[in-house]
Amino acid sequence: MRIFIYIIIFFAFFDLFAQLPIMSTYAVSLGASPFIAGLAVGMYSLSNTFGNVISGIFSDRKGPFAILVIGLLSTSLTLFTYASIDGPYSLLAVRFIHGLAAGLTVPAAFTYLANRTESAKRGKGAALSGAFVGLAAILGPAYGAIYTSRNDVPQTMFLTGTLILLIGIAAFFILRQTTIKKDKAVKDAVSFKDILKNNGLIRSFSGAFFLMFSQGVLAYMLPLKVEGLGLDSQLSGLLLSTFGISAILVFLLPINRIFDAAKPIYTLISGFTIMGASLFFLSAVTIEPLLYASMCTYGLGFALLFPSINSILIDSTNVSTRGRAYGYFYAFFSIGVVAGSSITGAFALSPNQGFFVSGSLLLIIASLNIWSYKK
Repeated sequence: MRIFIYIIIFFAFFDLFAQLPIMSTYAVSLGASPFIAGLAVGMYSLSNTFGNVISGIFSDRKGPFAILVIGLLSTSLTLFTYASIDGPYSLLAVRFIHGLAAGLTVPAAFTYLANRTESAKRGKGAALSGAFVGLAAILGPAYGAIYTSRNDVPQTMFLTGTLILLIGIAAFFILRQTTIKKDKAVKDAVSFKDILKNNGLIRSFSGAFFLMFSQGVLAYMLPLKVEGLGLDSQLSGLLLSTFGISAILVFLLPINRIFDAAKPIYTLISGFTIMGASLFFLSAVTIEPLLYASMCTYGLGFALLFPSINSILIDSTNVSTRGRAYGYFYAFFSIGVVAGSSITGAFALSPNQGFFVSGSLLLIIASLNIWSYKK
């Protein structure tokens, strides 16, 4: 049943990535100010945070099956409500509901996988799940940009919702025979204060936050940069797909052995450094081939970072605490997207300024990880 969980992970991230090239421009088309447009991009992730935490708690207490199915079905229903949007504030409301529902799925799915992966293979296992995330990053933005250019945003969301509804129905019948049987109930749940004392989890959570901070900046700023350069609006989706292609090659080719051979702290630092440098480059380039080159490099950094923070989380938890840890982990993912899109929108940064700020933060975090590890 592992392959079916990978499919669920794919569609959960497909939903996320399909929104990236269309949401900021859609908000502007509804009359949103720069701040409201940035908030519309980030609102999904803001409410996603609450869904992540709820999912983690129930995955530890009851197992991930029920919360996984509920997450898929409720996400599909909220995607259908995009047809009712009539202005920027109704967009914010729908984005909040969408993010809350979608937040239930991913922590439960990753908890299911982590509990069935041998410790010695957790790096390669994280890389394989990352490959499905990368595949979603390839197909999602291209689908979102191209399908929306021929139809509109509500129709794009309706089709996505239909696909997720079918996956949710299939999950109910396929996974109910393989639900996790816990050896014993979790009597003493791990508190957030306890988590803050775990250096591995702090490193993993901060990695998740800043990884998605850069994604939030890309989601908001890349379509605007493409538009400002006078290039085809579909290019933003193709550029986002490029980083997914770069990442998935790393995940699936023999180079993925590095994730079990090398300490995850080394690949984490390398990932942050490469991503930061690529965003600097993206802020400076103005021609299409160099835009593709910058996103290809960004994908390489993403491919190094994503399995690293997953491996560090697995190493820092056990079966009875992993669900909640993954809940907080993906909550930091969500908060990062909110911070990236909202802060750049609030300060009315230009796309190039946004990429420069995000790149600087990633390099600072790489330096802090080097310092704290040596210490």
